[in-house]
Amino acid sequence: MTEYATVGKGVPRVDGPAKVTGDAIYTADIYLKGMLQGKILRSPYPHARILHIDTARALKVTGVRAVVTGKDTSKVKFAQSMKTKVPDKAFLALDKVRYIGDEIAAVAADDIDTAEEALELIRVEYEVLPAVFDPFEAMEPGAPLIHEHLKSNISWAPLYQWGEPVDELSDKCDVILEDSFKTHSQVHAYMEPNCSVATWDQNGNVTVWASTQGPYTHKQELVTALGIPGDKIRVITPAVGGGFGGKRHVVEPSVAAALLSKKSGRPVKIEYTREEEFTATRHRHPMNIQLRIGAQKDGKFIFFDAENVVDNGAYNDSGPSVTLYAGHALTTNYMVKGVRYNAKLAYTNTSYGGSYRGYGNLQMRFCLESMVDMLAEKISIDAGELRLINAVKENDTLVCKSKVTSCGLSECIREVVRASNWKEKKQHSGKLRGVGIACHEYICAPRWHYPHDSSSASVRIDDDGAVRLFTGAIDIGQGSDTTLCQIVAEVLGIEMSQVKIFRADSEVAPMDLGTYGSRVTFIAGNAAKIAATEARNQLAEVAAEALGTIPENIEFRNNRVQLAGNPERGFAFVEAVKLALNKKGLIVMGRGSYDPPSDVVDFMKGEGKFNAAYSFGSQVVEVEVDADTGSVRLLKVTSAADCGFAINPLSLDGQCHGSISHAQGMTLLERPFVEEGNILNPSFLDYSIPTAMEAPEIDSILVETIDPDGPFGAKGVSEGYQVPTAPAIANAIYHATGIRIKEIPVNSEEILRGLEKLAHSKK
Repeated sequence: MTEYATVGKGVPRVDGPAKVTGDAIYTADIYLKGMLQGKILRSPYPHARILHIDTARALKVTGVRAVVTGKDTSKVKFAQSMKTKVPDKAFLALDKVRYIGDEIAAVAADDIDTAEEALELIRVEYEVLPAVFDPFEAMEPGAPLIHEHLKSNISWAPLYQWGEPVDELSDKCDVILEDSFKTHSQVHAYMEPNCSVATWDQNGNVTVWASTQGPYTHKQELVTALGIPGDKIRVITPAVGGGFGGKRHVVEPSVAAALLSKKSGRPVKIEYTREEEFTATRHRHPMNIQLRIGAQKDGKFIFFDAENVVDNGAYNDSGPSVTLYAGHALTTNYMVKGVRYNAKLAYTNTSYGGSYRGYGNLQMRFCLESMVDMLAEKISIDAGELRLINAVKENDTLVCKSKVTSCGLSECIREVVRASNWKEKKQHSGKLRGVGIACHEYICAPRWHYPHDSSSASVRIDDDGAVRLFTGAIDIGQGSDTTLCQIVAEVLGIEMSQVKIFRADSEVAPMDLGTYGSRVTFIAGNAAKIAATEARNQLAEVAAEALGTIPENIEFRNNRVQLAGNPERGFAFVEAVKLALNKKGLIVMGRGSYDPPSDVVDFMKGEGKFNAAYSFGSQVVEVEVDADTGSVRLLKVTSAADCGFAINPLSLDGQCHGSISHAQGMTLLERPFVEEGNILNPSFLDYSIPTAMEAPEIDSILVETIDPDGPFGAKGVSEGYQVPTAPAIANAIYHATGIRIKEIPVNSEEILRGLEKLAHSKK
């Protein structure tokens, strides 16, 4: 394997010092002269028609500078860019509200207290309508219709058949298992609430500072909402305090702040409260999955047949693509002859689902990996061995007609089995202690929403040797700024400290579609590498001419530009830059753009190569169940991940720990409790997330497979770490207690009842 100077090394994050010392500037830290504070009026009803809005009393409050409603917007509804759905969400409600928290109006005032007082004085006349909160009830004939552009509450109902027809495969099976599983919603719970600052100047130019995962897509949504050209809008993203998909499409505070700024003539800030984050933003989609698995007695999978009812909530947002990817997860980890996926995405009068780390894969994987263990027990094959029998391999073509370019799944399984001492612990578990295994695949750079999936970068080298990297990619906490700096430093043969990164400003930085789908390392990393390579080639030509050779003989190493094999002949990096400027008048600047070798997803067929690569992995977990309380303690996780090439192993280790903690919360703790559309636990006092006290011991193993298209062979891997933890925990609980978990988060009372039932059965 090639030895590198910078990539492949565990280096501290470039943004680390600013964040741990409090010097990092977040959107909430932005203060502009004369800035007002904004607040949003939200619906108290889950379903109602808006008959009239009277803002007169609010405008009379001293210190209130502006009030806006839906009539101040472009009145255009929006949705993610995909062919499968009709835009259904107004930026501020136009005619109806469809969940408790729906945006109705916004106020800008001199301070927060005055803004909140004004909200209470806005009079909204409603016609309260019948509401429906359960997706199965929502699909019944005669259920209250949530969106009038449809004849029912079913937003989308795809039926996919991949590979051989499932109905024709049953006769080839020695065993067929069928069962049902349920996952509940989950709140993103990032540290930094959504926040936007907007100023609309006298020339009609709008500048927005927003905590977003994609300033360019945010800008396009503002174009739709405000009804003005894109060249009038600038979006700047300061430091982001976590996103996990939740800041992918939250544009409502930016729209409200911009409209309020237009009316008041002053900058406006809108910062969500923690309660608003729970009640008014997107959540993870709850799913109800029924799955059949057909297999032969030697362990070979024959078919997967799934039905999935997805709770969409009040609006589409990313619901259709999440629903598709849940089904797609059945096609990617294991070789199988046929897959059928029948899904229904149902509107309900609840907080709606959106992008969330795992993106449907996690919910389906909980079901599938649990049933793989059930099958292993049924046919008396070790659960790890069963996965090895069926694991996909490099160059395999999946039933969804996607090609696997690199794959270390089998090695990941073997590594976690070895490192966890799986076979011994499986045979000799302690009292109410158990081990479980699960696997995952995750897409790297999906072409879900746009005709392209590209990213751009530019690299400028100043005469003092400092390197400036300009990128549109967003670091929302995953460490991508550091990764991109490592890539540029490696290409130029310099210290990473010489690379300064400038990003996330739509007026300055090159275009990038955003942080989602584990795409940044792969897509933005390739763009940065191409830009750095172009800059290096410019320097190589100058150095080659000075040394009387050809550019191909020039190497960049140890902060020098030198003749390969004869390092004494060459220049210090900074001297080579000065030579280019003084002798050639050349300001060294490289540009790079990368669009991966993938196809736009066909949502009607759900097949093809619509992502650049797949990452794979496996986890073994150890749990202990308390016989008195039914609570589950996660003791240890052994994780192996196929990352292609580990550009920064230290960063990947951190992502492994964070993702497992996130999945631990989904599996054992986190659930918004909803009654009649109202979230009952909208704070961290009542909504439990894992803390350091609950953190398990984690052994993180990296498997490198060198993807042919990734930068230095790297693939995006961070999102996938979260996927297998839930089924691995469920399988470990079964091993410890004999109780099969089919609904998450785990209910300790269910475990207690199961233990009591088992105890009675043994008497």
